[in-house]
Amino acid sequence: MSAATHAATMTPIFPGSRDAAGRPATLGVLGGGQLGRMFVHAAQRLGYFTAVLEPDAQSPAGLVSHHHIQTAYDDPAGLAQLADLCQAITTEFENVTAQALHTLAQTRPVAPGAAVVGIAQNRIEEKAHFAACAEVSGVSCAPYAVLETPDHLQTVLAERADLLPGILKTARLGYDGKGQIRVKTAAELAAAWAELGNVACVLEKMLPLTAECSVLVARGWDGQVVSFAPQRNVHEAGILAVTHAYEGAVPPALAERAREAAIAIAQHINYVGVLCVEFFVVDNGSAHGGLVVNEMAPRPHNSGHYTIDACDASQFDLQVHAMAGLPLPQPRQHSPAIMLNLLGDVWFGPDGQPREPDWYAVLSLPGTHLHLYGKLEARAGRKMGHLTITGPDVASVKTTARRAAELLGLPGLDAI
Repeated sequence: MSAATHAATMTPIFPGSRDAAGRPATLGVLGGGQLGRMFVHAAQRLGYFTAVLEPDAQSPAGLVSHHHIQTAYDDPAGLAQLADLCQAITTEFENVTAQALHTLAQTRPVAPGAAVVGIAQNRIEEKAHFAACAEVSGVSCAPYAVLETPDHLQTVLAERADLLPGILKTARLGYDGKGQIRVKTAAELAAAWAELGNVACVLEKMLPLTAECSVLVARGWDGQVVSFAPQRNVHEAGILAVTHAYEGAVPPALAERAREAAIAIAQHINYVGVLCVEFFVVDNGSAHGGLVVNEMAPRPHNSGHYTIDACDASQFDLQVHAMAGLPLPQPRQHSPAIMLNLLGDVWFGPDGQPREPDWYAVLSLPGTHLHLYGKLEARAGRKMGHLTITGPDVASVKTTARRAAELLGLPGLDAI
């Protein structure tokens, strides 16, 4: 059953209701990581039962859900069980197979759908989508070229020297800086493509970035759209480190343009669910007009975690509302906020020895909200949790965030 069919026939799934067999309304999610965990918490708070399909027996989401189906994401029996238990299904990350979502959609509403997740899974298709809706969104992506064959490489070397220096990115399975190599010369490009295994890639021109921002949009089956204000993001080694979410974090005119572009990108593919669109802010003197779309994530996003503590409806609340066919309230941010990403590095001292973070000191600071994801082993670079700081004004939030970062030994204090 297609998304368009569901849009025409979607009956809201109300919390606390029961299906024809008398079973409580249950919402399902493919994936058991931290995004799934926060989705489960939001759904349960409203009164839904939840089901998680995830192969890891100790997954963050599986441990807190009513049902944990411990199978591979594409296991036919597991998918059938999930469809039997649930009235609607979503995904917590884009690396599940589009075919699994397509299978589930034959009998259940699935948001987002297989087609749009498939676009986000492949940078080549994603770039083409951004180009197709540039006239409507008013924002284009960075200049790029596709590398899928040796002939493509030779064409780029001969005709697209303007793309260097650039970033070579694998078309699939790249995230948090993985599957990306910066290249300055033709020789470096050829070597980098070989290092990545000669898989399908895009070569993206490096632009003079001044900042990065993202916009979270929620769209319902009926086409209703709401969004959060754009937030400014700071990355360390390709991984989100700090999110600034308060008035003025992104200049107002740029913020409005980013919000309108994100909504246009969601509308263009009839998206249903929560979508994050990431943008580069480039030197205003460039030909790109200050804003360039980078990529999209068909799910809630790390940069939107502050919404749990700083808004009256979080990105996960809207994910639940969208997939269940409930009205989408326009979220209101009631406090300025800064979010600090907590990687496994926090659990190790400067000497590399394991240590317990000083949570007592951190939680003694005003307006601190700690979210640990229930992962049993800390490893360098692994997302273990986040800390959101809220307060009555931006100055106090920044002061507290800097102190918390110092206590935790987080890098990039100058970015707060």
